[in-house]
Amino acid sequence: MSSNTPLNIAVVGTGIFATDTHLPTIKTIPSLKVSAAFNRTKSKAEAFAEKAGIDKSNVYDTLEQAFEDDKIDFVDALLPVQYNLDAVKLAVKNNKPIAFEKPIAANLAQAKEIVKLAESTDLPILVLENWAYLKAISIIKDEVLPKIGEVLSFTYRATGAWNDNNKYLATPWRQNPEHVGGFLSDGGVHQLALLTEVLGEVESVSALTRQVKEESGTDDILFSTFKLKSKAIGTFTYGSAFGATDKSTSFTIYGTAGSVVYDWSPSLKTPTITYQTGPSSERASPKTVIEIANGDTIAEEFKNFAAAVAAKDKSIVNVSPAKAFHHFAIVVAAIESSKNNGSSVKVESP
Repeated sequence: MSSNTPLNIAVVGTGIFATDTHLPTIKTIPSLKVSAAFNRTKSKAEAFAEKAGIDKSNVYDTLEQAFEDDKIDFVDALLPVQYNLDAVKLAVKNNKPIAFEKPIAANLAQAKEIVKLAESTDLPILVLENWAYLKAISIIKDEVLPKIGEVLSFTYRATGAWNDNNKYLATPWRQNPEHVGGFLSDGGVHQLALLTEVLGEVESVSALTRQVKEESGTDDILFSTFKLKSKAIGTFTYGSAFGATDKSTSFTIYGTAGSVVYDWSPSLKTPTITYQTGPSSERASPKTVIEIANGDTIAEEFKNFAAAVAAKDKSIVNVSPAKAFHHFAIVVAAIESSKNNGSSVKVESP
């Protein structure tokens, strides 16, 4: 394939997110082209194809056809997560790179099988957790953390009010989730991708959860304490099922020689990274504030995957199934901990 020829993508699962986000994002990337589509309800795939400018002959009748089509360079799968394993099996069987939506699977057994499949092949396989592409991650990790000494603790908070107009509320797989954690894992893996990219893996979790809204299908708020493999300890709070309150998203990290706060709450005009150094309040430096735009993280993940597919190099992929397994396993541990009155639960490995 010429370097000037765009990679042809088959989109499988042509629902709201595929139509409203993936399609317009891919159209902004010259190296990519949506060329085929599949949906279990064929009329929905045909409507998507019309918006994408795809000929109806490239609307498949079966999921298998997307992976068998030699004209397709990779598959973009936006399926209910209980079907992710089936899609990855088809990808490996047909030697077709695949990017698929988070969380990685409906349960840890499925997730472990996906990790094993990914490790058995040289195919690029990406789990679409776009928060791993936030520009703030490299700034905090590479530029700021070295200035604040040993990381001792952290506070991660992502909370907000219930949104009656959330367009995903009527989606059956969200109202009646087959995947562990429901909304907590669906959105929580994004938060955990950010946290672990900066501070490393989580060793154990003590958590309490509750279901506030019937529409959530299962527990939808989480308050927890983490112990990291680095021995740092901290709190992780997540949920958007509360009554009227400002939406707050912030990540504070405390070190032996300073601290850093990343705040990307919607009320801010521009997200900020604020840090100060010094071993005590009497010997503290002035605060340094860095304004940092988050950028288009979904475009960045597609560019990342396109580079991996073009180079046939799975090591380029930013969020491998093994990484995504860890993010999901943290939520599973939190759910288990809550069922046991907040007792400490070790996060499983693949």
